[in-house]
Amino acid sequence: MKQYYLLSISLLLITVVAFGQRVTVSGTLSDAETGDALVGATIVESGTTNGTVTDIDGNYQLTVSNENATIDFSYIGYETQKIPLNGRAQLNIALELDVEQLEEVVVVGYGTQKEKDLTSAITTVRSEDIVKTPTSQAMQALQGKVPGVQIVSNGAPGAGPTVRVRGIGSLEGNSAPLYVVDGMFFDDIDFLNTADIESISVLKDASAAAIYGVRAANGVVLIQTKSGSYNQEPEISYSGYFGVQRAQNVLKMANAEQFIKYVQETGSVPDNEFVDEAFQRYGRSRVNPNVPNVNTDWYNEVLQVAPMHNHSLTISGGNRNTRYSVGGSYFAQEGLLQDTRNKYERLNFRTKIDFDASEWLNVGGNVNISNATQYNADNGVWFRTYFAVPILPAIDELNTGATPNRIGNAQQLGYRGTQNPYINLLYNDDRNKIGKVLGNFYLDFDLIPDKLSFKTTYNYHFGVINARNVDFQYNDGENQVQSGIYKSNVTTHNQIWDNILTYEEDFGAHNIKFQGGFSYRSEVNDGLFAKGDSLDPAPTFEHQELWYLYYADFINEGTVGDRDNNEPYKFAKGEYGMSFIGRLAYNYAGRYLLYATFRRDGTNKFQQKWGNFPTFGAGWVLSEESFFNVNFVNFLKLRGSWGLLGNDGVVASVGAATLTPTTTAINDQLTPGSEVEFVYDLVDRWETTKETNVGISSDLFDGKLSLDADYYIRDTENAAVTVILPLVRDNVRRSTGEIRNSGFEMAISWSDKLTDNLSYTVGGNFATLKNEVISLGGPEYLNAGQAEFRQRSIVGQPFRAFFGYEVEGVFQSTDQISSSGLTNEFVTANNIVPGDFMFKDQNSDGVIDDLDRVVLGSYLPDLTYGLNVGVSFMKFDFSANIQGQSGHSILNRKRGEMIFTNDTNIDADLATNLWRGEGTSNIYPSAVGLRRGYNQAMSDYYVEDGSYFRIQNVRLSYQFLGGDLPEARITLTAERPLTVFDYNGFNPEVANGIDRQTYPIPAVYTIGLNIKL
Repeated sequence: MKQYYLLSISLLLITVVAFGQRVTVSGTLSDAETGDALVGATIVESGTTNGTVTDIDGNYQLTVSNENATIDFSYIGYETQKIPLNGRAQLNIALELDVEQLEEVVVVGYGTQKEKDLTSAITTVRSEDIVKTPTSQAMQALQGKVPGVQIVSNGAPGAGPTVRVRGIGSLEGNSAPLYVVDGMFFDDIDFLNTADIESISVLKDASAAAIYGVRAANGVVLIQTKSGSYNQEPEISYSGYFGVQRAQNVLKMANAEQFIKYVQETGSVPDNEFVDEAFQRYGRSRVNPNVPNVNTDWYNEVLQVAPMHNHSLTISGGNRNTRYSVGGSYFAQEGLLQDTRNKYERLNFRTKIDFDASEWLNVGGNVNISNATQYNADNGVWFRTYFAVPILPAIDELNTGATPNRIGNAQQLGYRGTQNPYINLLYNDDRNKIGKVLGNFYLDFDLIPDKLSFKTTYNYHFGVINARNVDFQYNDGENQVQSGIYKSNVTTHNQIWDNILTYEEDFGAHNIKFQGGFSYRSEVNDGLFAKGDSLDPAPTFEHQELWYLYYADFINEGTVGDRDNNEPYKFAKGEYGMSFIGRLAYNYAGRYLLYATFRRDGTNKFQQKWGNFPTFGAGWVLSEESFFNVNFVNFLKLRGSWGLLGNDGVVASVGAATLTPTTTAINDQLTPGSEVEFVYDLVDRWETTKETNVGISSDLFDGKLSLDADYYIRDTENAAVTVILPLVRDNVRRSTGEIRNSGFEMAISWSDKLTDNLSYTVGGNFATLKNEVISLGGPEYLNAGQAEFRQRSIVGQPFRAFFGYEVEGVFQSTDQISSSGLTNEFVTANNIVPGDFMFKDQNSDGVIDDLDRVVLGSYLPDLTYGLNVGVSFMKFDFSANIQGQSGHSILNRKRGEMIFTNDTNIDADLATNLWRGEGTSNIYPSAVGLRRGYNQAMSDYYVEDGSYFRIQNVRLSYQFLGGDLPEARITLTAERPLTVFDYNGFNPEVANGIDRQTYPIPAVYTIGLNIKL
């Protein structure tokens, strides 16, 4: 017992002694240059997790194990200091800025690189610029901000813009870039909320993009989602806005008076009888008795002011070993069409965590879950709205046979079609349920500290699109239309497993960084679709329990399956690939830069299983040379690159002669057998883009002025092209085409701080583009589009250029026709009279025929540009962005529809300015001529200039809280408040250049609130 007593006394004395050795140290942390207190800086006893952070005045207090302990002082952006205590009770520390840490870095494939070391053409847009644009689609925020990237807007709720990086490099028209979100490949990023994005980097040239191999031919867009920060107190932030959308530049159509005048001028007996029927049915207008008592503005009938709003909540932070970010967001957008379900809703959840498990192992991952519902209005609304005659009411109480709504029907006036867009608004419901899950997990092993590391990353994407399109039964007063339903379900299972070894070493002034590894990729789509008609009982809005194929009387033949020839990869896809990756970056004294990448891709898609894609880049930092002594030049770098990019985005082919079962009579007996089918596609390899890029990067006047410029030549070889076999006259595809894009890009900005309370920035960018077909594998041209509205890819001309006759004016008199150079036979045969078009006789042979057709323009712009200005004054921030493009054309297909149906309305500009006698118009034909086949030939009457200038975004914000209180900021934004253009349409942004049923792009006005706690 005595022994236990003595042991207890000994342990107590040891504990007292040990406790007596603990020491409390206190002090302040400040900036070594300014003396400002560093708030939230980290103080940790070395080798332990014992630590604390500084308060708002930079003060700290920490109890350590003994008086000789070593303490680590660290703060983001500053060099960490390790200070032995050596018996001291107070330590006041001034931390120096970490110049290396503060140097700007940009995201490149499978890593990052210092901006000053780049030899490639990469443009990065940060979060603060992305969130300025109220949109469901993050890429919309880049419009006018990245030279060489064309963004074509789409006004439909939830619809993404068309994105082209340095033109079009495929004759099959596939121009979409590859999107890489935290390492995972996507065809679009419709599932991302702009508030969740840290940065978007566009890899424009081969040197930057080729690390992604066969998916990189159309450029690569890298997206990094937001992370927390190490040694950061938990931060709760909310950002949100509410706004309204309003259709701009609403097209003016002929009103009742203009329409009737036009009809009378046509001399059409049936059309005048239709007008008389309107008088009989609706009476005469009291305002103007010469027109019926109906004057419908159809755009006013279908359009509405639509709300949209977005809300995002994020919690982020971290300690010494961990950083995290967790958040959720909700976005909702109503469409511009009323009386129909036309909207988009999306709910997102995300989490991202990085954990330093030990000194040699970092682990982490993120999960992004998106659940969206999209209701698409019937696109035919825009077609009918444009063509509906103004002497027809939207609702006609006299149409008693129409059910369930008494809609107006132009057939009851004698017209061939119903024309009323309310049929499209009221009698269908198209819904897409879209779910996406992105998972990303990694292990990063530090094998040799600061020299050799290995990172393995697994990316997984699960997606599902469930479409349900219902057409309701109705009677338009003349015809009974049966119900129908279409359903499809598509699931996506994509995965990528990347394994990258990184070695970096300094040898004096030499720095070398090598990365090598391999990647495995699989992309699998599965789906089913079916269409049924004549549901019984008939579905209605009130009874959605009837919206099933089960109730269909019959399933249409050929409308059930798991593969669609029109969309071959939507419902059925199974592609697998393996890649070997290598990259070497060399830097000598920050002066001479060398860069090389290599990717060897294997795939199961083509007969050519493997492809090699090397790139090389070099840079020379002149400003680091001893002989370079220009005072106002702080940094000047010349750079150049060459490389190969792959594109496997074309539809695959069988690639060999096939056997077709058949039977034939042999000795009076039917004998089964096979015959060889020699007509087959042979797309046996990837399209390969070869690109050369030279550029310059500079900072001048102490960093106030920055300038980047690039010139590139981008040739796509082995492009899949349709050719006509000489004997059998059948169309097949071969890998024989070549197309070139070339251009010059420049971005320049100036920023300055005038006082402590006033700073500003001004910037601009522009890019030129020349698109040219180099070869079609033999033929001189390749037709596209409808025969009546021909597009043609001609060697030496742009891809799918508009092709037809050039209009020199309108014949004003018979004397002008006689002196035109046209032969009498041609004039007589075509009954050419004053008021008809004067087509240019290109070869002066006296007739207008196919030999006189020429290229009329391209839908690809020659020039895109953007301007921006920003001013910060005290707690106010103001910014404005301007963008535009020129040198491209739009086919006004709406006007061209008169070829097929001429008993419809016309736009007001045409109705007002038709030729009505000598000298009245040299642009538009007469009303009679408008309906004649001679004048309806494809010509530049239909092809209009699409150039525009737009005030893209104006934003004013005010910070009304801060300091000791939570930071709060209120924001007013106007998106697209003004667009100036000459094109006769809603807007000059048409993705493929053909305007037939284009959704208007609205102006958006929002008020927003941002709070940080």
